[in-house]
Amino acid sequence: MQNHDYPGNLYVVAAPSGAGKSSLVRALMEVDSGVRASISHTTRAPRGQEVDGREYHFVDTARFEQMVADGQFLEWAQVHGNRYGTSRQAVIERLDQGDDALLEIDYQGALQVKQIFPQAVLIFVMPPSWEELRSRLERRGEDSADTIEQRLLNARTELAQAKSFDYVIINELFERALFDLKSIVHAQRLKYASQRRAKADTFAALHITDPE
Repeated sequence: MQNHDYPGNLYVVAAPSGAGKSSLVRALMEVDSGVRASISHTTRAPRGQEVDGREYHFVDTARFEQMVADGQFLEWAQVHGNRYGTSRQAVIERLDQGDDALLEIDYQGALQVKQIFPQAVLIFVMPPSWEELRSRLERRGEDSADTIEQRLLNARTELAQAKSFDYVIINELFERALFDLKSIVHAQRLKYASQRRAKADTFAALHITDPE
């Protein structure tokens, strides 16, 4: 994968739990049909209204371990006691078609993807403060007090990894953070290689050719 020039762009979004990553990704896909999220496999149980094959592919531990052994994952990691993995084939097929793929994963997976796929664009979403992060986790109403404390503890490790990402978005005001995310995606599409593929007819009409 490292030396292959895929026509699509790969975006990887990571954040501490409660920073608003999932809401931002959903909002981006509502306004940009060219970006599609890759659906991860996970061993955790569905939450709330989650549906198998929509938010995640829910599998048991034995099935997940078999997929790891078969090399089916582009990346996988254990997060909050559960395993998550990204299908290698699903991502490659989308990029080969010239479409943009987005992975919403934890920082461990993001750094794995960057090693395998150097062209990947890594985006880290931060909360504006510890107080706001705690408040969002409590308002979510999904976790016990002990679980919230564990998520906050994990967040310290996660935030320390932001320096390894290409872009950082501070999600204080949602609309501003969404604008920042859309700007990153748009800028990536304006790079020479992306424009060369997307607007091949224009380049040909202007007699712009690349050296062999």
